[in-house]
Amino acid sequence: MAAPFVPDGFEPPTALVTTDFRLEPLGPHHNDADLAAWSSSIDHIRATKGYPDGSWPPPEGMTPERNLADLIRHAADFTARRGFTFTVLDPSDGDVIGCVYIYPTRQPDHDVEVQSWVRASHAGLDTPLADAVAAWLRADWPWHSPYRYGR
Repeated sequence: MAAPFVPDGFEPPTALVTTDFRLEPLGPHHNDADLAAWSSSIDHIRATKGYPDGSWPPPEGMTPERNLADLIRHAADFTARRGFTFTVLDPSDGDVIGCVYIYPTRQPDHDVEVQSWVRASHAGLDTPLADAVAAWLRADWPWHSPYRYGR
């Protein structure tokens, strides 16, 4: 049996707040704003470090129902402690501006992988978000060697 992704008794953080963005667990209630955020930025996201397979986001987009199914899956992973997906919100208006994914990895010598994206209109936050999440992982999460896809 595989080791649990996080140790028993570990309480996963549910927020990261900076002056530039706020993270909270991604859930079905984010569906419309999440879909608008990534579908407005497909080319930008596909060019972002951390999306090495080039399969997401789909260039043809998604229906709201299919996006909702993805958000429900991510929320279920969070509840079951199999993976942790956070929406990235603009602190000034609460709009979705990106996403962070924290999941188990198969990369040798790493114990977690993390990917993040921001919408094209907030491209300047790409590196600050990735760096803030890396620091958050070191400070508040139980892993020691995150795989950041070349970041």
